[in-house]
Amino acid sequence: MEPSDPRAPIDAERARQLSLFRPLGYQRNSCGYCKSDNGSASYYASSVAVRPAHYEDLVNRGWRRSGSVYYKQNLQRSCCPHYTMRLQALNYRPRKDQRKALNRWNKFVLGPEYIRRAAYLCPKRREEKKHRKCNFDVVDLVHEVEYSNVKRPIDPKTKKTLEPAHRFEINIEGDTVSQAKFELFRKYQTKVHKEDVSKWQTKDFKRFLCSGLKRTEPNAQERRLGSWHQCYRLDGKLIAVAVLDLMPSGVSSVYIFYDPDYEQWELGKLSAMREIALAIEEGYQHYYMGYYIHSCQKMRYKGSFRPQYILDPESHTWDPLDGELTTKLNARPYVSLSRDRQLAESESGAEAGAVDANASVEADADADAEINDEEVSLFALHMPGVLTVNEVKKLDLGSWPLLVHGSFVHMADLVGWETMPIDEPQSVKGIVAELAAALGPAVVSESAVVLFD
Repeated sequence: MEPSDPRAPIDAERARQLSLFRPLGYQRNSCGYCKSDNGSASYYASSVAVRPAHYEDLVNRGWRRSGSVYYKQNLQRSCCPHYTMRLQALNYRPRKDQRKALNRWNKFVLGPEYIRRAAYLCPKRREEKKHRKCNFDVVDLVHEVEYSNVKRPIDPKTKKTLEPAHRFEINIEGDTVSQAKFELFRKYQTKVHKEDVSKWQTKDFKRFLCSGLKRTEPNAQERRLGSWHQCYRLDGKLIAVAVLDLMPSGVSSVYIFYDPDYEQWELGKLSAMREIALAIEEGYQHYYMGYYIHSCQKMRYKGSFRPQYILDPESHTWDPLDGELTTKLNARPYVSLSRDRQLAESESGAEAGAVDANASVEADADADAEINDEEVSLFALHMPGVLTVNEVKKLDLGSWPLLVHGSFVHMADLVGWETMPIDEPQSVKGIVAELAAALGPAVVSESAVVLFD
């Protein structure tokens, strides 16, 4: 069988399978955590057509998205490094405060009168009570107070159906705009984050939380994929929305906004446990809580959902968030255990290696400090987790599809492509090469580029 020609015309079916990326380049911005001017540095791209499997590959290379903007931070040159974290859902072990938060909410929803009468009318078997006392089943507990699961027997005393104090309902729907969602979001942003109400209009909300990954409805063989809204309603009123990206092997938490009137119920903890339960019951292996910033106290709560693993920014392997990694994060902002281990192995003694590992990171930072990030090629920055120029040359960028006015061509079809410098950030080839370096080979092979309107 003849191998396919990578530069053959792209048919309609193949086109539908491609994710589209528009390179926005490397930029410095003010840090939203420590408020440092130009303290955060990232490579950016935009897209309104990314397939969930491709996004999962990007997440596992350190990317995240905000609406239709996708970004990968340069951890080594940022004031508050953003580390990708994930939890193995089946291994989740809740802390006491997490169990307490879920139990408090369940008691609130059911109400003391319902709990008392239900215990009399629908008594639990002894084995069930013993199991409940000794085991915390997060899947059962998040679902037991949903109205469709609450037992509602006829109370012989009142001759009426026994009802819980509140009707609590959860549903997952597409990441679409509604007036109720927008009003709840604006209330949350103004009350919790103290933002001016005029900052957010419907179009801003749509761009931020309703322009995610391509969705696919679940069937008997496949999981639900794409971007979704998990909506929480109490007595018919929308009180919270969790924005989720569902990928082939993971549930990724994008954002949650809720009614500040219910802040005392720790809806952030409740939503995390519900999302872990979703991962378990629907067969997703991992739960991603977004970026972890060790230097930010407000982010430390993410580490309390155990067992958490942190993505090594250079090797793209996963290390447990404890022991060696935590100790090193306490000592310096940027840590790559794979780099530290390689350096330590090259030395005769472990102690000398550890010292040299620290010194190497500091030396690299000092050497790069004089470089103006935005004026040089991405390849000159030695950004962790990005392909080198020689690695990019092996990808055959000339065969990468380019979308122009609704039709696909190949990069090699551009006039002068072969003579363009690959490490010149202002040339078309340089721009395309930087995007390829940041995306990685797997996504490059399944994507196309948009350069021109």
